Amino acid sequence: MRLKKVPRAGEYIASHPQFAVVGGSNLKGNWSSIFAREQPIHIEIGMGKGGFINEMARLNPEINFIGIELYDSVLMRSLEKLVATPLPNLRLLHADARNLCEIFAKSEISKIYLNFSDPWPKTRHAKRRLTHKIFLDIYNEILIPDGRLQFKTDNRLLFEYSIMSFNEYKTLFSDITLDLHADPEAYPSNVMTEYETKFHKKGQPIYMLETIFQKI
Repeated sequence: MRLKKVPRAGEYIASHPQFAVVGGSNLKGNWSSIFAREQPIHIEIGMGKGGFINEMARLNPEINFIGIELYDSVLMRSLEKLVATPLPNLRLLHADARNLCEIFAKSEISKIYLNFSDPWPKTRHAKRRLTHKIFLDIYNEILIPDGRLQFKTDNRLLFEYSIMSFNEYKTLFSDITLDLHADPEAYPSNVMTEYETKFHKKGQPIYMLETIFQKI
């Protein structure tokens, strides 16, 4: 799907520094300072329009959330939500996931969410997948000991690839499901993303796993 460029996106983001950070390397090791309270920090990489991260922040005031998005035209949509309804425990970050070690200090993050990431189906593009070892090394660096990562996708091949990738990295799986919505009572705290809602309405299974990064 072609990304629609919004000409004023960069200007809009820059005009709301109280909610959105550009780059973020100046805050490395000190991200708690931009929140009202010092609390565990959870991040979503590739937050899209921000429905998931906004709802997570609303439901979990005891956690600080950072929604990360590479494309300013997409981040702007999430920022509009936050400007309309401010949340003291949510901030947005315009950055590339490949640079997270330059942005966050070692063990600064408690949990990572990957929701419906680009599957990059071609073999030659495997290193771009957010569950490739290149990114797992990054996550391992910024996560606390026994920090967690939750991954959701509608793409079966990407899910199978990711299971193998995490397994080879020797993370510890705490949960795996091939149909997240098969039993509504099994995951009562699940917050759906925009993509998840769309795929679920079409009857497509949603795959989910949660894994723990064990510091060795």
